Amino acid sequence: MKNSRKHPEKALDALQVKQLKGPGRYADGNGLYLIVDPSGAKRWLLQTVVQGRRRDIGLAGLSVTSLAGAGSVQAHRKVAREGGDPLATPREARRIVPTFRVAAEIVHAEHEISWKNPKHAKQWITTLTQYAYPVIGDYRVNAIATSDVLRVLSPIWLTKPETAIRVRQRISTVMDWAKAAGYRSGHNPVEGVTRGLPKQTHTDQHHAAVPLHKVAGFVQALR
Repeated sequence: MKNSRKHPEKALDALQVKQLKGPGRYADGNGLYLIVDPSGAKRWLLQTVVQGRRRDIGLAGLSVTSLAGAGSVQAHRKVAREGGDPLATPREARRIVPTFRVAAEIVHAEHEISWKNPKHAKQWITTLTQYAYPVIGDYRVNAIATSDVLRVLSPIWLTKPETAIRVRQRISTVMDWAKAAGYRSGHNPVEGVTRGLPKQTHTDQHHAAVPLHKVAGFVQALR
């Protein structure tokens, strides 16, 4: 099958589509192709990127001679851009993958009721808002990689070690939820991120000694 019109100056019109006879793939622009089979049968094919991989999507049911199906083409492209799979069922295709920001808000809302300490609940989302959102807040959860998590943690890993550890744990929780909810597959991107980070140096905090005359009362208080 020959390939024709790899870089068309303009899209095919209805007359051209009708008159094309030779077997081949005829580019219509923006990833849309008219396929003419050896039998003479014609069909449309959309070439796009779905979840990081190139996919060829057959547009079954799209009138060959009518280019009014552009709406269908745009719909498929929109689903692909939003991280969905246009080849899935219509119901699945409409299931848009949430951003990290949206996923974190969902996880926070689901867990907040079980957290007895309101301060902890507030800190949980605040740390993500302050440190994670500026970097990955608008990323779809199925597109977040370990390198993205590394960019979140690197600036605070040594300067704010305890906060960085909490941020890492909370990102991991959100990613676990995303996988359980069916929005991503594979390993948690937080796994192995410390391999790209320097070793934290923990300094022991020394507290003031209890005066000798207060030791008895201090021990009694501990009991």
